[in-house]
Amino acid sequence: MGNLLDGFVHVMAPANLLVALVGVVAGTAVGVLPGIGPAMTVALLLPLTYGLAPTQAFILFAGIFYGGMYGGSTTSILLNTPGESSSVVTAIEGNKMAKAGRAAQALATAALGSFVAGTLATLALVLVTPFVVDFAVSLGAPDYFALMLLAFAAVAAVLGRSRIRGFAALLVGLTIGLVGIDRVSGQERLTLGLPQLADGIDVVVVAVGVFAVAEALWVAAHLRRGPVSVVPVGRPWLGRADWARSWKPWLRGTALGFPFGALPAGGAEIPTFLSYVMEKRLSRHRAEFGHGAIEGVAGPEAANNASAAGTLVPMLAIGLPTTAVSAVMLAAFESYGIQPGPLLFEREPVLVWTLIASLFLGNLLLLVLNLPLAPVWARLLRLPRHHLYAGILFFASMGAYAVNAQPLDLLLVLLLGLLGFGMRRFGFPVLPLVVGVILGPRAELQGRRALQLSGGELSGLVGGPVSWAVYLVIAAILLWPLVRLVRRARRQPAVRV
Repeated sequence: MGNLLDGFVHVMAPANLLVALVGVVAGTAVGVLPGIGPAMTVALLLPLTYGLAPTQAFILFAGIFYGGMYGGSTTSILLNTPGESSSVVTAIEGNKMAKAGRAAQALATAALGSFVAGTLATLALVLVTPFVVDFAVSLGAPDYFALMLLAFAAVAAVLGRSRIRGFAALLVGLTIGLVGIDRVSGQERLTLGLPQLADGIDVVVVAVGVFAVAEALWVAAHLRRGPVSVVPVGRPWLGRADWARSWKPWLRGTALGFPFGALPAGGAEIPTFLSYVMEKRLSRHRAEFGHGAIEGVAGPEAANNASAAGTLVPMLAIGLPTTAVSAVMLAAFESYGIQPGPLLFEREPVLVWTLIASLFLGNLLLLVLNLPLAPVWARLLRLPRHHLYAGILFFASMGAYAVNAQPLDLLLVLLLGLLGFGMRRFGFPVLPLVVGVILGPRAELQGRRALQLSGGELSGLVGGPVSWAVYLVIAAILLWPLVRLVRRARRQPAVRV
């Protein structure tokens, strides 16, 4: 707790408070726009952190992170346009409440639920992460290699319409991660003879391309050009009955969301869906579900935010991104030459604990600012679509160019944006691609270390009990569809001739 108090001392400096405020407002302003989820918000605003000291950059980043989460719930409720799959459940009941004249109550329970879940989940992050760090320090190269393979298998098998599409997207990401000079042999790989690619394709360029540019192209292609109809919003508030129906779903959603987010195969889709199902079964107002039940907004939104905080556990302690937002955040660490993992808390204690403290502060700022500002964000939704997405493409391009000041990066952003657009068109998930780009070189490094220690024997990839357990989990993930198919075949009665 002493390190956390030091983090609060740093984050409460006037300059850092201002940075946190800017991050919260900017993250909410961009995140509230139609179809723009937290991952795209973070990727789009990532270049804003350049030029700042690392501590201030991550304070700004934390504000953008939570601001984008809040903005996504606003759009889901008012427009029924989720920015990401984890916000779909919130839109089910939230938009029905808005159409029934209860938009203010829906926004209020989402904001308060986000605050409660974010605060409790960040506190759990403080308590859990040191134990994960102690565990990670004891791991060797084979164990890290196995964990990275688990991250590959999890994101590729769970996301998307099919496992084949997920693994295809992962393969594309691993291929992009190979671009550059091999650190061991010194040979160029997939550089096409271009000296600008000798250092590889910057992760920030990849993130901005496949998230910001691709998402802007996709949403712009599916929304009308003119302003959309926005449900009128009064000042968000909750009556006594709404409070009574919301506080238990907030706590249950937090309890569901954080553990799922902290798993190496984490994500918010499963806990938000489970929260919705749980609230529907436990509610005394089941007839309202499907017509605007406030529990159907409070629980899933709390689970979504708690899961988001949980994803920081494997990202900070082990260096494993399990969601799109944590993947972009990992790219931000790498842009400053900082390596997340078990040694991060030892080498950069001020940075880490200031970042965690800024999560508490950003959560509080969101609640204080955005409850009264909800009508303002609703007016922002009236922007003409063609102006909005032209601006997004412009700022995304300028941000990508600012990374290395190379014209080639503009071409790469456009090509990666078109690639991301095509992937969305044909149902290929984007997250496996980004995880492949980030973790591919690391998995190669750890695999080579393990093989060097074993003299080239493949048995060197299997270390102690940790790697054995991880490989068993990977086998279960990969073989589960086959097991389910066999069980289904056995249940079907035999056809008599």
